[in-house]
Amino acid sequence: MKDPLTLEAYDYDLPPDLIAQTPIEPRDAARLLVVNRATGRLTHAQVRDLDRFLRPGDLLVANESRVIPARLLGRRSTGGRVEALLVQPLGPNRWAALVRPARRVRPGERLLFERETVRLTATVVGAGPEGLRVLEFAAEDVVSALRQIGQVPLPPYIRQPLADPERYQTVYARTEGSVAAPTAGLHFTPELIARLQAQGVHFAWVTLHVGLDTFRPIKATDPRQHQLHAEFCHLSPETAALINAARVEGRRIIAIGTTTVRVLETAGLLAAGLPAPVSAVPPDPAAVVSGESPVQPAGWLHQPATGAAVVPFTGWTRLFIYPGFAFRVVEGLLTNFHLPRSTLLLLVSAFAGRDLLLRAYREAVAQRYRFYSFGDAMLIL
Repeated sequence: MKDPLTLEAYDYDLPPDLIAQTPIEPRDAARLLVVNRATGRLTHAQVRDLDRFLRPGDLLVANESRVIPARLLGRRSTGGRVEALLVQPLGPNRWAALVRPARRVRPGERLLFERETVRLTATVVGAGPEGLRVLEFAAEDVVSALRQIGQVPLPPYIRQPLADPERYQTVYARTEGSVAAPTAGLHFTPELIARLQAQGVHFAWVTLHVGLDTFRPIKATDPRQHQLHAEFCHLSPETAALINAARVEGRRIIAIGTTTVRVLETAGLLAAGLPAPVSAVPPDPAAVVSGESPVQPAGWLHQPATGAAVVPFTGWTRLFIYPGFAFRVVEGLLTNFHLPRSTLLLLVSAFAGRDLLLRAYREAVAQRYRFYSFGDAMLIL
């Protein structure tokens, strides 16, 4: 038996043809593997069948972050082609970016990105490991320029272009800031949401802007040594009130996606008065670029225990959830199938249990479920 606290223990075999290249239509036609943590039972269904497994009073919490068109294609000052994926803002007009070809793009070089009459220029002002560069843009409002010349950044395992960029957005995406979609929410349609609400299921919203760590693999043999970069998140007083009321009334709190889990459990740590890796101030740009993340940066949020399930907060969380984590808020999870050896797979393993989760993954492979961002879903209860 593999040591459950080694990275090797979170590997599995996946035939390449099961990596979904295009989204299924309609969204809620995706297959759904329902995992019962108490009994170990696996049930096959579709996302449109969620009403069979939810009950009146359940509170579904979703991440309303919207993906920005953060992929830029352009030219270097030498005339060569360059691609930049903006992964984290470091200031008003500075961004950390993954650049290709990384070896040739060095500090001091100017890059030009343009489309029709829109031009966006940047100077490389810093360099980090694994193709990470700091770009300083001449434009004051980079996000506005991205809307005109940027492309939606699909994950590298998706090799087919997306006909409709909105298909990589959830139907409830409102707050711009992510560089990758919170993919569990891609399965929802307005009709499905309305039908669940008519059944008595409630919805609440949080924000977590997916950032750099979506693209960073775990390299340490012991995954506990891996450190996440900070990602901005927000849990409003209104959402906190809905969650706390559900807890008092004994109603289930079900997270749509792993990003939502991280917001809720960060808020749960704060409510319990426990150390929470969340800062009220943005991450140190130098730490982002170097690839390092300080163990306890100045500005960490801390407060006395409140007795509530969660407290509202706005900040940058680095909460890394892996097996052994004590969940305080989340009682159910809707999620996609994740890459082997990834932080997301560790999070779901912590919630479902490693053995049960990997058994569910083997069943999904055997039944030819579709995997990753445009793939099928799991509901873990």
